[in-house]
Amino acid sequence: MSLRAPFANCVRWLVVLAALATACAPREDGATVQFWALGHEGDAVARLIPDFERSHPGVSVRVQQIPWSAAHEKLLTAFVGDSMPDVFQLGTTWIPEFQALGALEALDSYVARSATVAPGEYFAGVWDANAIDGALVALPWYVDTRLLFYRSDLLAAAGVATPPRTWAEWSAALERVKRSVGPDRHAIFVPLSEWEVPVVLALSQDAELLRDGDRYGNFESEAFRTAFAFYLDLFERGYAARAGAGATASVYRDFAEGWFCFYLSGPWNLGEFATRLPPALADAWTTAPLPGPDARRPGVSLAGGASLAIAAHSARKEAAWQLVEWLADPARQVEFYRASGDLPPRRSAWQDPRLANDARAQAFRAQLEHVRALPKVPEWERIAAKISRSAEAVVRGEMAPAAALAALDADVDAILAKRRSLLAGASRDAE
Repeated sequence: MSLRAPFANCVRWLVVLAALATACAPREDGATVQFWALGHEGDAVARLIPDFERSHPGVSVRVQQIPWSAAHEKLLTAFVGDSMPDVFQLGTTWIPEFQALGALEALDSYVARSATVAPGEYFAGVWDANAIDGALVALPWYVDTRLLFYRSDLLAAAGVATPPRTWAEWSAALERVKRSVGPDRHAIFVPLSEWEVPVVLALSQDAELLRDGDRYGNFESEAFRTAFAFYLDLFERGYAARAGAGATASVYRDFAEGWFCFYLSGPWNLGEFATRLPPALADAWTTAPLPGPDARRPGVSLAGGASLAIAAHSARKEAAWQLVEWLADPARQVEFYRASGDLPPRRSAWQDPRLANDARAQAFRAQLEHVRALPKVPEWERIAAKISRSAEAVVRGEMAPAAALAALDADVDAILAKRRSLLAGASRDAE
């Protein structure tokens, strides 16, 4: 008997077993999109994926949830190891860094042929935050900005009928609230560890935080100095506690107990205040857009949030774009908002009754028409930390304002030294 027959039979059985294993196993073909989503967004988006797969039978998606605390390092490690996911979530301030690494696929050509993605539908400042040197490298997924949360009952008790619209009105309201709540309480809570308050005030003054093509700090400019003076005045006049974050063990408890009236914060606190404040205060707090420097200029805030990017070296870019495009649909953005509480970046999604009939959310809708992108440099996180340290040093009386801003510019110039060197080298090469 020949040995070939049993061998052939074995081969045939192996082929059959392999086929059965392949049929039962998760699809690993070129249309399986790897998607890294961060924090609770991973849970929320995972619930939408079955609908995507039903409407796109040639594409499957594997969602991996990454904690925000580990996401930046994990993405950098994946890039170095050439193991980036096809689609991944990026915080807005991370976009310049990953673009500088060459990790992001340019999306302009995809958007140009899309029947779903309409650039004019997006809030302009948010869209701009996703474009580097004129090229769109990520698509806004949800938005984040800062505005005023306040106790409307405390404001009314101080004799102020409507939220302030200008800095002059705001100062007057803060003065009235401070007199009303007494010497042991304050009109506004301003954490000294947060850079956002001085920066949004500066953006409202049309300040350019960096100059000369983002090569140098610009914190000694007149616009920033004007905003910084207003910021410092909050502490000089006793409207805010000089202890900053150390003045409270719990923002929610102290807000509920009336230790302060105003607080600059973001959309995540819509849900937090709704659940953490006692039922008796359900109608005693609300939100308002930031006041502007004067009646001619609205208050400007930060264009933040998170975006979806496609890896530049992905082998499944078309399938990846199908997922990104599907998640960008206004109906999908409404579903995602309902699942996560994250605010949509497209205006039409705000027509959903849950958003359209929510006065607190509508203040964010109004503010999003007046937001600006932060400087698009990979070094921004380090610069932001220097801003908060400089502001805290002045508030605590450790430095004079002029000296602090001069030192801040010097620190930022040092942080940007490598950027200047690289840009100078690129300029010489172009010649």
